[in-house]
Amino acid sequence: MRHVRGNLATVVVTVLVLALLGVVAGYVWSVLAPATRYVIFEGTRQPVDPETQSLIEADGWFAVVTGAFGLASGIAGYVLSRRHPPVEMLVGLAAGGLLAGYVALTVGTSAKGTVQAAGPGGFTTTTSLGVTAYGVLFAWPLLSTAVFWVVEFAVSYRQREG
Repeated sequence: MRHVRGNLATVVVTVLVLALLGVVAGYVWSVLAPATRYVIFEGTRQPVDPETQSLIEADGWFAVVTGAFGLASGIAGYVLSRRHPPVEMLVGLAAGGLLAGYVALTVGTSAKGTVQAAGPGGFTTTTSLGVTAYGVLFAWPLLSTAVFWVVEFAVSYRQREG
């Protein structure tokens, strides 16, 4: 029973630490990514510039920032789990990475804020930050677990050769 509690504690602590890192990642993303300007008229929201690249840039910066945090957390997770079986750490990295990505998205969109201004003719402009390609939310857990397994493979391969 004590072994199960220790394994569960490893998962829970990993998830909580990654969620806290998600707050940091959200602020970093909000600083790096451009906000998109919208026009709101009669309840519909459209980009001010229909050919804007800011939506794609925001998605790209989110993937880069959370991917970098995922790489770092995967390496740190491997180093910290060397004395224990890796399954608990991998579960923590996957679940914590998903939660951290969601936290980063929430914090980043809140940190950049929404600015609204009324214009002539009932137009309202608003500036906000968000993602349009929700697949980028998987960057953190995917890269953290992948780098964990790559390092594990490389180390175990060397041990078998030597």
